[in-house]
Amino acid sequence: MSCPLSNVAAVDRSATVPWQRDALVIGLVGMAHATSHFTHLLLAPLFPVFMREFGLSFSQVGLLTSLFFLISGVGQALSGFLVDRVGARPVLFASIGLFMASALSAALARGYGGLLLAAVLAGLGNAPFHPVDFSILNQRVSASRLGYAFSAHGLTGNLGWALAPVFLVGIAAIDDWRLAYWAAIAVYAVVLAVLWWQRDHLHTVAVPRPPGRSRADDLAFLRLPVVWGCFGFFLLSSMTLAVVQTYATSILQAMHGIPLATAAVTVTAYMLAGAVGMLVGGFVAARTRYVDRVVAWTLAAGAALMALAATGWLGGVGSMVLLAVTGFAIGIGGPSRDLLIKRAAPPGATGRVYGAVYSGLDTGVALAPLVFGVWMDHGWYAATLAGGAATLLLAVAAALAVGRRTGEQAART
Repeated sequence: MSCPLSNVAAVDRSATVPWQRDALVIGLVGMAHATSHFTHLLLAPLFPVFMREFGLSFSQVGLLTSLFFLISGVGQALSGFLVDRVGARPVLFASIGLFMASALSAALARGYGGLLLAAVLAGLGNAPFHPVDFSILNQRVSASRLGYAFSAHGLTGNLGWALAPVFLVGIAAIDDWRLAYWAAIAVYAVVLAVLWWQRDHLHTVAVPRPPGRSRADDLAFLRLPVVWGCFGFFLLSSMTLAVVQTYATSILQAMHGIPLATAAVTVTAYMLAGAVGMLVGGFVAARTRYVDRVVAWTLAAGAALMALAATGWLGGVGSMVLLAVTGFAIGIGGPSRDLLIKRAAPPGATGRVYGAVYSGLDTGVALAPLVFGVWMDHGWYAATLAGGAATLLLAVAAALAVGRRTGEQAART
C-alpha cells in the first residue's frame, strides 16, 4: 500500500529504471554518508594527543564533541529548509568543503582555538547531511528499492564510524598526528571529486514557494504531531547509542575487570553488528507494509538484550556479546525507521521533515552525558546500561505512535 503523504511519486518506476542506475545513486549517497559519520569522530580519537600536546583537560576536549553536536543539531533542523529551496546537490558539495576546512584547521592547530574552529566547521558541514541524503534517495531511487537504499545508507554510516578511529589513530601512530588530518583532507578531496564527476545522479528538484504562500506556511509541518513523534523517537534511541559509544568500555571494565583494549572492541563490534543488521533490515523493509511494527520489535529486542547485559549474569564476555547483538537488533529496524519517517513527510517538505526529526539524534547524544554521566560518576554502572535499555523502550512507544498516526492520515486521504 503506497502512502499518499510521501512526496515521492506513488508510481513504482522500478520496472522502467535499471537497477544499476538506482545502485549508483545509492552508492554515491552511501559514500557521502560514510564521510559524514567519519567526521563525527574526526577529533575524538586523538583527544589523548591533544591533552598531552596542548595541556588540555577532559572537560576541554569534551566540549569539542558537545560543540560539534550542538551546531549540527541546530543546523540540521534549519538546513532542511535550504535543501528544499535550492536542492540537495549544492548543499552536499558545500558540506564536503566544510569537512576539508575542518580537517585543515585541526592539522594547523597551535592550541585549543584551532580545535574549537575545527569542531565548529565540522558541525556546520555535518548539519545538512540527513536532509540532503534522504532528499536525493527519495527523488532518485525507485519506490520499491527505497528499503534497500535506506539499508545501505545506515550501513555506510556505521562503517564511517568504524573507520575513523582506525584511520586517524593508525596514521598518528606511524607518524605525526597532523599527518592524519592531511590524509583526511585527501580523503575528503577524493570523495568530493567522485561526487562532482557523478553529479548528474545527485540532482534533486527544488521546491519553490507557491504564490500566496508565506514563510510562516513553511513551518506548517511543525504542527503535525507525527513529526514530533519522529523527533522524540530519534532523541530517545540516540541516548541509547550514546550510552554504548561513550560508556560501554568503562562499564565493562568496572563491572567485569575487562582490560581497556578488550572492552573497547565492544563499541566497534556494536557498530559493525549494526551495519550487518541494517543490511538485513533492507530486505525486511522492502517486504513489509508494517514498518512501524518492525521498528518496535527490533528495538524491543535490543532493549531486552541490553537489560540482560546490565544484570551481569553472563559475565564479561557474555555482556560484550549481548551488546554486540543489541547493535544487530537495532540495525535491522533502521531501514524501516527511515521509511516510517518518509511516510510522515508532507509533499514538498522532505528536507524540512528529515532535518527536524534527525536533529533529535544530535539532541539525544548531547543530552545523554548530562543524565548518564552523573550516574557514572556515582558508580551506577549497571543502572546506566539499564537506563539505555529504558530509553530504547520509550523509543518503541514513539515508533508505534508514529505508525498509528501515519496510518490514520493515509486512511483519511
